Amino acid sequence: MIPQPPSIWPGEDGAPLSCRDKLKVLQENHSELAQMLRDTFEDAILIGVDEAAMRGILAGMIQGLESPKRAPR
Repeated sequence: MIPQPPSIWPGEDGAPLSCRDKLKVLQENHSELAQMLRDTFEDAILIGVDEAAMRGILAGMIQGLESPKRAPR
């Protein structure tokens, strides 16, 4: 089960974000991503991909994300 979105989204300074619009975007993104992850995982398992391998593939995708704040190479 994918966890619910956090009740507090920490900002870069450690203080919780409070802007309603930002919180709404984060909530919507969390919900959309959770659904897409569920669908992707379920499809892979039903097609015959090993469950542990699929979890590793998805985790690797997360680990491979680059920060948009880094300078282009």
